[in-house]
Amino acid sequence: MAQRYGGRYSPDPRPDDPETRDAAKRLSTAPTRYRIDPAGARVNFLYLPAAVLAFVSLGGGPERLALGLVGAALWALAAWLTREGLRAEAAYHDRKVARRPALPRKLLASLLTGAGTAIAAGVTGTDLLGAALYGVIGMALHVTAFGIDPLSDKGVAGVDQFQQDRVARAVEEAERHLEEMRRTVARLGDRHLEGRVARFETAAQDLFRTVENDPRDLTSARRFLSVYLMGARDATTKYAEIAERGPNDSARRDYLALLDDLEENFAARTRKLLQNDRADLNVEIEVLRDRLRREGLRTGYSEE
Repeated sequence: MAQRYGGRYSPDPRPDDPETRDAAKRLSTAPTRYRIDPAGARVNFLYLPAAVLAFVSLGGGPERLALGLVGAALWALAAWLTREGLRAEAAYHDRKVARRPALPRKLLASLLTGAGTAIAAGVTGTDLLGAALYGVIGMALHVTAFGIDPLSDKGVAGVDQFQQDRVARAVEEAERHLEEMRRTVARLGDRHLEGRVARFETAAQDLFRTVENDPRDLTSARRFLSVYLMGARDATTKYAEIAERGPNDSARRDYLALLDDLEENFAARTRKLLQNDRADLNVEIEVLRDRLRREGLRTGYSEE
């Protein structure tokens, strides 16, 4: 009787395989930060009016066809900018230290939506004033549905802007390295490997948030945010090139071992930074208590 193959590296591993159980146990004990596309399916519907406008413009002569295609292109570009704007806004809100998006994508999308709506109204025979009103209404509806882009930088209170900008730039660069790793692994279609990279991403994100909470930690964490993540990205690219040529258990084991080492080192660095922060806090508390005692005030804590 034929038996379905299922090992550690198969798409559907057998639960009774020892290596599969060990891998599943490691994955279950470490929380993974799942990424949900902030754009969602609602943005996909924005492409539908563009397709409809292009289709209905086919039978109205060259002028109507040209206007219809321009309006459809504006709507399609607005849909794409809306998607990218929602993603940029989600990344902005995920960070404690972040710069506002350099390009206000959602605002531009609203303007393009209004322009496309005005052209679409003109294609259907509406007069100039009516088309302009339709355009304003379309722009207002887009702003109401999707909002506007973040218009100001945000940071940690009590930290100068220069330090916050340094942290924001470093974290943005590190996030790009993680994004490239994620896209490269997704290309392979390996669910286990995608989960393993997601675990490492969680450890890296914890370090990012720790540095954002205290930008003074950037100096000791800069190598992790740049050199180590660049190395992880390059190693992921190399492994993907090997895996796309055919199965290679040795290369896979080496790559998984690298991810294990990186995750352990990132987690250790995060713990060290948190311990340093607590030590600094204890020093500040003791200094404050000494000052209160010199002023003859009670601190509310018993002295041992």
